[in-house]
Amino acid sequence: MAMQNVQVKKKLVQQKKETSSFIPWISGIAFTFLIALFGYLLAQVPGFDHVGQLACAIIIAVAYRQVFGYPEAIRSGIAFSSKRLLRLAIILYGLKLNIDMVLHEGLGLLVRDAGVIVFAIFLTIGIAKLLKADKMISLLLGVGTGVCGAAAIAAVAPILKSDDEDTAISVGIIALVGTVFAIAYTLLRPILPLSAIDYGIWSGISLHEIAHVALAGAPAGQDGLAVALLAKLGRVFLLVPLCFIFMYLMKRKSAENQSEAKVEFPWFLIGFLVMSLFGSYVLGHSIPVSTGTMDGIATMTTWFLTAAMVGLGLNVSLRDLRTKALKPLIAMGITSICLSILAYFIV
Repeated sequence: MAMQNVQVKKKLVQQKKETSSFIPWISGIAFTFLIALFGYLLAQVPGFDHVGQLACAIIIAVAYRQVFGYPEAIRSGIAFSSKRLLRLAIILYGLKLNIDMVLHEGLGLLVRDAGVIVFAIFLTIGIAKLLKADKMISLLLGVGTGVCGAAAIAAVAPILKSDDEDTAISVGIIALVGTVFAIAYTLLRPILPLSAIDYGIWSGISLHEIAHVALAGAPAGQDGLAVALLAKLGRVFLLVPLCFIFMYLMKRKSAENQSEAKVEFPWFLIGFLVMSLFGSYVLGHSIPVSTGTMDGIATMTTWFLTAAMVGLGLNVSLRDLRTKALKPLIAMGITSICLSILAYFIV
C-alpha cells in the first residue's frame, strides 16, 4: 500500500512538471503568433503595405524587446517558434518551387542565377572586409541578396551557426532594403528601354525576395511577371546546393581548427527538396488540388515564417544594432546596386 502511494505521488509530480513546462511552451508560441498578427495588421497600413508582414512583425518584436525586455517566462515556446517553426516554414516553402518549370524553361536563366549568387556573396564579403563590418551579418546578407531573401538567410543560418540576433538583424535589413529596390524598379519601368520580358528577367535575377519580384514584375504584365518569377525560382532552386557547399566549408573549417564542434546536417533541406518534388510532379498531376488549397498552404507558410521571425526579433538588442548592422547594411546596399547594374547588362 505504501509503495502504491509513493508511485501515485511520483506520477502526480511528473504530471505537474509536464503541465508546468507545457504552459510556458504553448504561451510562447501563442505570443509569437500574436506579434505576427500585429505585424500583419501593420502591413495593411498604407506605406507599410510595401514593407510586408515579415518585416513589420520583426520591427514590432524588436520594439517590444527594447521596451519590456525578453519574456523569459515563456522562452521555451519562443525558442520553438524561432527554430522548429522556422524549419517547418522552409520545408513548406519548397512547394513554391516548380522544379519541372525551372529545368525545362529556365536553364538559360539558371546559369545567370548562379552567376548572380556568386557575385552577390563574394562582393558583399569583399566590401564588408574593407569596411571591417560584422562578418556573420555580412555573409547572411550576401546570401539573402544573391538567393531569395529571408528564406535563404533562415536556411543557411543554422548551418553557419549564426546566433538569433544576427539572423534577425539580417532578415530585417533584407526585407526593408529589398522593398526599397522593388519600389524603385516599378518607378524605373516606364523609362527603361527594356521589353516586358527583359524587364521581367532583370527583376527576377536581381531582386531579393519572391514578394519583391512579384511587386516589381507586375507592371510588366502577365508575361513579364511570369518570366520574372521563373528567374527567381531558379535562384531558389540553387539554395539547396549552396547550403551543402556551406556545410562542407563549415566541416572543413572545424577540421582545420581541430574543433570537435559538429556541423548539424540540415535535414529540413531534404524536406524542402521532397516538398519541391511533390509540388512539381505530384500535386496537380496525380493528386488534383485547387488553387484555394495551395493559397491556403502559402498563407500558412507565411504565418509560420512570420512567427519564427518574431522569435528571432525578440533576441535583438538595439544597443548592439548600430555597431553591428550599419556597416553590413552599407555593404549590402552597394552590392544590391552593383547587382542591379550587372543584371541589367546581362539580360
